[in-house]
Amino acid sequence: MSQEVILSREGFEKLTLELKQLKGEERSRIAANIKEAKSHGDLRENAMYHEAKLNQKRLESRIAELEKVLQIARVMEAPSGDGGAHLGSKVTIKDLEWGDKLTIELVGAFESDPLADRISVASPLGSALMGKRAGDKVQVVTPNGTQNYEVIEVTGPDR
Repeated sequence: MSQEVILSREGFEKLTLELKQLKGEERSRIAANIKEAKSHGDLRENAMYHEAKLNQKRLESRIAELEKVLQIARVMEAPSGDGGAHLGSKVTIKDLEWGDKLTIELVGAFESDPLADRISVASPLGSALMGKRAGDKVQVVTPNGTQNYEVIEVTGPDR
């Protein structure tokens, strides 16, 4: 992960809070689990101990990942008053072929979660929506073909 990571202000704050919780409460909880497991005797055949150590390894990996992301992150602030979609905007779009409406949030790649309608600005749909306003039409080339959308509404923290 050598390139910069683009985050919304909300995403940056959420990751910072997660890192604080992992380094504090979660580390303490896992250390207590390891201590408890050690008290049960022979570590070679102690499943509780091995599970606690595995959880510790996962925790430390996540902490390292978050520290790296936060170190190289660039927080993009919303432009003021331009009305166009940007990082952090919620955009309601209409599929022009099927008529379905969908509201998505434009986020940085590290924050994306398509199942929760959080779409990366680096994705084909996300990048096509950047700067668009209500009434604009966008064409998105996907592995399944070209899809056409109309922007119905753009909202965000600065609106």
